[in-house]
Amino acid sequence: MESLFVAFIILLLVMFFLGLGVWVFAGLLLVSTVGLVFLIDMPLDRIGKIMSPLVIRSATSWEISAIPMFIWMGEIMLRTDMSDRLFRGLSPLTYHLPGRLLHTNIMGSALFAAISGSSAATTATVGKITIAELEKRNYSKMLAYGSLAGAGSLGLLIPPSIVMIVYGVLAEVSISRLFAAGVVPGLMIASLYAGYVMIASLLYPDVAPPDRERPGLKEMGKGLIDLIPIAILIFIVLGSIYSGIATPSEAAAVGVVATLIMTLLTGQMSRDVFFGTLVSSVQTSCMIAAILIAAAFLSTAMGFLHVPQDVANAIGSLDLSPYQLIFILAIFYVILGMFLEGISITVMSLPITLPLILAAGFDPIWFGIFLVIMVELAQITPPVGFNLFIIQGLTGTPIMRVALAALPFFILMCVGVVILTIFPDIALWLPNLLFNK
Repeated sequence: MESLFVAFIILLLVMFFLGLGVWVFAGLLLVSTVGLVFLIDMPLDRIGKIMSPLVIRSATSWEISAIPMFIWMGEIMLRTDMSDRLFRGLSPLTYHLPGRLLHTNIMGSALFAAISGSSAATTATVGKITIAELEKRNYSKMLAYGSLAGAGSLGLLIPPSIVMIVYGVLAEVSISRLFAAGVVPGLMIASLYAGYVMIASLLYPDVAPPDRERPGLKEMGKGLIDLIPIAILIFIVLGSIYSGIATPSEAAAVGVVATLIMTLLTGQMSRDVFFGTLVSSVQTSCMIAAILIAAAFLSTAMGFLHVPQDVANAIGSLDLSPYQLIFILAIFYVILGMFLEGISITVMSLPITLPLILAAGFDPIWFGIFLVIMVELAQITPPVGFNLFIIQGLTGTPIMRVALAALPFFILMCVGVVILTIFPDIALWLPNLLFNK
């Protein structure tokens, strides 16, 4: 009970510092230091000795090098016409589907997710292209905002994924297998979204007004041509990983080179674009590295306080069935998602939850996909839902209205979690097939 009380105090401290507007990494460092000093009387000089190796180990591992590469790739696409090609290519292909252009949010996000590895980059890029077009054509704003919020989060699930890389490093599992495990669940959730849009459009035809012109074969052909650069990048990045030619980190670098070559060949790469994307990528990557360092320190502090072991023992003493454990953890992650972003959730919770999952007999690869989906839910959960903030910034719509628009897609993602829990082979089939387990 004492460790549960300590865990509760630490959680309150984290929420307190975040509520004050303190940066995530600074808040985690403060909580860790306060916990070690006041709860077990650890001297500050010893805390410094513990911190030093964590800085090097947490921010310099080879696997982490993929993160800035994928971020840079997304930034390049965001500032060139590759993102515009996405909408032009998908528009004629969605004409015959109920909901028509609303599917450009879902399909565009799924395609861009296969390159960027970031939910924020996916939502911002696709939203800048689709929202203005959908509003101009009088499509339902609520359905447009909601489908973008939900589908934008696929940037974390459909590989490559920054959160998967972080999980793979911390859980010491194969990142390539994690990437493969995310493909089918990602497509499943995208299909749930598309099905919902179709049903809503059939029940309420006004949400997707008919287009003035029916695209012919020529327009569809042009659309497919516009999608070729995206398809090439997906093939290069994912093909190099699954074929064994490159590790995820190497594939990220290959993807950046391919993106740079494409922009150079099309005359879109300028000095301003190059340095602008580079600076933005460095800023985002440094932010992620700082959070990783601070969260690793918090995990270490929790270990000194015996919180993970005692919390695991406390939950284990409840004699929960595997499904009951997953249900409790799902609620736990939804609550965390109200206050923290994905990487912080992953690195803060894993020392506690992973031992429980392994003891219950769950596959760590499967749990990685479960965790990523729970992090996706956090992207569309107020008050700290990054996708909601991005859409608010793009549209000027009040945040709670955006959250209300995203609610059906939150529920659909929860349905996806239930399906994945009942049928774990949805996540495990492809990695087992590719890597011959």
